[in-house]
Amino acid sequence: MSDFLLPDIGEGIVECEVVEWRVAEGDQIEEDQPIVEVMTDKALVEITAPEAGVVTKLYVAQGQIAKVHAPLYAYQVDGQSPTGDQTSNNKSEAESEAAQSTSSDKPMAQTAEPSTAKSTPAAGPLYNKVPASPAVRRLVREHSLQLTEIAGSGKDGRVLKEDVLAHLDQASQATLSSQTVANKQAVKNQAETQAPRVEPLRGVRAVMAKRMVEAASTIPHFHYGEEIDVTALLALRERLKPVAEARGERLTLMPFFMKAMALAVAEEPIVNAQLNAAGDELHYYPQCNIGMAVDSKAGLMVPNVKNVERLTLLEIAREVGRLTTSAREGRVDQADLKGGTISISNIGALGGTYAAPIINAPEAAIVAIGKTQWLPRFDEQGEVQRRAIMTITWAGDHRFIDGGTIARFCNGWKGFLEAPETMLLHLG
Repeated sequence: MSDFLLPDIGEGIVECEVVEWRVAEGDQIEEDQPIVEVMTDKALVEITAPEAGVVTKLYVAQGQIAKVHAPLYAYQVDGQSPTGDQTSNNKSEAESEAAQSTSSDKPMAQTAEPSTAKSTPAAGPLYNKVPASPAVRRLVREHSLQLTEIAGSGKDGRVLKEDVLAHLDQASQATLSSQTVANKQAVKNQAETQAPRVEPLRGVRAVMAKRMVEAASTIPHFHYGEEIDVTALLALRERLKPVAEARGERLTLMPFFMKAMALAVAEEPIVNAQLNAAGDELHYYPQCNIGMAVDSKAGLMVPNVKNVERLTLLEIAREVGRLTTSAREGRVDQADLKGGTISISNIGALGGTYAAPIINAPEAAIVAIGKTQWLPRFDEQGEVQRRAIMTITWAGDHRFIDGGTIARFCNGWKGFLEAPETMLLHLG
């Protein structure tokens, strides 16, 4: 029998939570077969079998914590015989045979099976005097009723089938009413006495809680709100969607947001910079790695698209689709979570209009995008037009980004989104 030790599944990871066992003790397994899913503080990881065999023991129960390099489960390799003491086996077999012989000499106790037949009402003289057909009497017996309990509507008080059904319906209504009152009282009593459900904070949610507290308490946030007219951008996307679909890509607004942001960063590079841990140096990054907040089943994840300044809209769309799918399944690669320089939270996809985002440290800025609304706006001639208005809120690290910087940067980004054709002038 061999023990499978939990391997290293990520840099700095020393433990993980067992989310789901795909096998049970006694199951036959094949090489590379998925055995268990575990949740680290960064992602959901699937562990496979190293070789074929039979699972003999699961050391860590579902929902419990497993330690790296500690036994996770035991298995018997195919082709190997289980080791054991032959003498002990022979002794056990002999004892078993003796026990069987002893038990066979003893007479078996006879027990009577209790009768399960339903009792029927006694057919007394009064019962027989109530006029009713044989079919009606059978129906009465099947429901353990008495004919004398049922008011007959036929000639000379004859009990009809309809009378029996009406009687049953009245009894059912009375029973249902009493049960409803009892259930409501039980629910009320339970609500008054029920304790709250306790769930341990683990995995991605535990990391999110820690990082959000650190960011909110150590970084002075400066918030800046704006409205962006995306009427032209929506029209452009509609024209380009068939072209993207012909190449197998889904074109959302996110690639436009990211590309315009990378172009605006070129004019205000400090927004893409990061302050070192000592707080005495600014690190300016030549690449623009834009993170996007994804609401996954494991918790909030922020994978990032690398080198947006070099990518085309279709290439960005491909990366956005890949990262979104991976994050929602809880299977984001560690490399996709590292190296971000600026982030986007598209809360408007869920219906929010305004938000005050928290910076994804050590980055310097994040933008929350609200939902797009069709609103009346005046044009240059003073005429009212129907325009698509998107609300956004920036949060900047006020230790080195001031209000003027974030305003200029936002104006540049806004300009590219309101007149998306101008991005062509800056594409290599």
